[in-house]
Amino acid sequence: MTQAIEICPTTTLGKVKEGALIVDVRSKSEVKNVTFDVPNYLNIPIEEFEERYSEILKDQEIVMVCLSGERSLRTTYFLMNVGYKNVYNMRNGIIKWASKGFPIKGDVSNIVLTESCGCSQSKCH
Repeated sequence: MTQAIEICPTTTLGKVKEGALIVDVRSKSEVKNVTFDVPNYLNIPIEEFEERYSEILKDQEIVMVCLSGERSLRTTYFLMNVGYKNVYNMRNGIIKWASKGFPIKGDVSNIVLTESCGCSQSKCH
């Protein structure tokens, strides 16, 4: 099986600026508290993902996201298995995104912020 490509929030922000779609697999209640403030955004909670993934167009770049990057990694592999080619997982989720000061809506105090995304690329820290 092909390995999923994981990217950091800095790379994700660049892809969003180029038109990539962020697909957030967090629950509706999580999204209600704090979410990504980006133009191309779709929330499909992980528990609805198998029924709704066809809402995601195959011909666009897709970045899967969640709170910490674990649930989104599972859905990244799911999409790869059903034929999606331009799909990435954002490591460390909205926790790292918010800690970097990237655009969000809502109350950041509802999530725990961390200092390091574990990314080896110097531009990610």
